[in-house]
Amino acid sequence: MKRPAAYAEQFIIRYNPAERAKRWIWIVLRALLISGFCFIILFPLFLRLSVAFRSRVDIYDPTVLWIPRNFTLENVEKAIEAMQYVPATLNTFAISASTTLIQLVSCALAAYAFARLKFRGSGLLFGLVVFTIVVPPQTIMIPLYLTYRYFDLFGLIGLFTGKDSVNLIDTFWPFLISSGTAMGLKNGLYIYIFRQFFRGIPKEIEEAALVDGAGVIRTFYRIMLPNAVPAIVTVLLFSFVWQWNDSYYVSLFLSKVKVLSTGLMGMGVAIGGEPDPVYFSILMNTGVLLSMAPLIILYLFVQRYFVESVERTGLVG
Repeated sequence: MKRPAAYAEQFIIRYNPAERAKRWIWIVLRALLISGFCFIILFPLFLRLSVAFRSRVDIYDPTVLWIPRNFTLENVEKAIEAMQYVPATLNTFAISASTTLIQLVSCALAAYAFARLKFRGSGLLFGLVVFTIVVPPQTIMIPLYLTYRYFDLFGLIGLFTGKDSVNLIDTFWPFLISSGTAMGLKNGLYIYIFRQFFRGIPKEIEEAALVDGAGVIRTFYRIMLPNAVPAIVTVLLFSFVWQWNDSYYVSLFLSKVKVLSTGLMGMGVAIGGEPDPVYFSILMNTGVLLSMAPLIILYLFVQRYFVESVERTGLVG
């Protein structure tokens, strides 16, 4: 009786020296590549962790490489004070969480329309949506700022209040309005992710819902959304992380409200009197580590769901 192909292949690998050598060479090369990539990615984080707890004495001690000899929290305390860390973190979380939830709804609705509803010009409109992914936001900086500085929705504000416009700068409204209209940060990418996932859901499920009397909206939230959990998780994490790290829009719309990215940029002014440039750079690295800390904690809890969701969306394959 002949062996199956799988058993024959395992037999050849086990007892053929050349095949065993090739197999071990590939294992070693793969391990080296993975270790190298991990080192490149994690090296900045390890470096910031190392310098954040060093004292001034350890800075100029050549024998101190990674582990501080004189452990101190002075750098962390100074960075927290200079960044106004607690209010800045709360404001950043409020903006990131609110825009994430609003973008999830608006982008999912837009993507469902592009994936399932056929109308004239849908292909052209979706092409424009994809085009927004590659257009630098700096190209529309001035009109975007003026829109929210002199905000008037179709003249309704002037009609009901008698004012020419409303100033929405230094408020959260520019972020909420942009997210609600699916024109916020990276919204073109989120629409693309949802569209690709909705197109992969069998149409027979929707047709069965329509036969049962469900309309478009009911089919969307009763059939499509429960089946789009991987895409929802991906968009939620991408949206939250990118909004958390955003420095362009927050510096454009917020000059008085403290957030982490602007607090980090203003940290140089707050500790500008520090005469030692090396110690100044250590304080800046500590500030970067503090701004990254909430995201690192978030990733530790959701990394398994994030990897699974990315594998099941239209980002791969």
